[in-house]
Amino acid sequence: MGDQAFGICSDFATRICSEIKAVADLGVDVAVVVGGGNIFRGVNLARTGLDRVTADHMGMMATVMNAIALKSCFAGMGVSVEAFSALAVPEVCETFSQRAAIRSFAENKVTIFAGGIGCPYFSTDTAAALRAAELNCDAILKATQVDGIYSADPKKDPAAERFETITHEEILAKGLSVMDTAAVALARDRRIPIIVFSIHEPGELVAVATGGGRATTVAG
Repeated sequence: MGDQAFGICSDFATRICSEIKAVADLGVDVAVVVGGGNIFRGVNLARTGLDRVTADHMGMMATVMNAIALKSCFAGMGVSVEAFSALAVPEVCETFSQRAAIRSFAENKVTIFAGGIGCPYFSTDTAAALRAAELNCDAILKATQVDGIYSADPKKDPAAERFETITHEEILAKGLSVMDTAAVALARDRRIPIIVFSIHEPGELVAVATGGGRATTVAG
């Protein structure tokens, strides 16, 4: 979305793709689980009275549009890429299967996942944890609006405490909203660390992927 009120900002998408390419160029296998909030938020519309299942399916379709945009951006950079959707839209995107995704990884392609897990009531957080488990990923990098996990929203509470490290159990016990509880619980059970960093800091993805940067690490 960049600085726009909605939609896809091509300049911002290009920066994100460039940073992901830089990580992939280091020899790191990269999968991207994309959301759709810049286009449509099903949960928000469901609160106005729209059927939740319908709203969530609309949100899934928004993630597919983002995935196609990213795939096109990567292709323009000469990056080998594949996009999969858990919501079947075969005319525009490959339908997800674990076998196909693993094959994409084995071919050193940047692998994009859209459509959440293909079911309503589950967010892209849960999709990220599930795909990380299915692909035996070493970590989940959660690109967000702030530079880590806080005890409260730092934009609303200047006294919010920032955590350098925290465990999955502590997140669940404290009710912190960095990710859905289902996602955190799955990452905990599979012993997958979660690294939370700001998507708005240029170069931060590369820094975090190489063990640096300003982020909160969830492990243990």
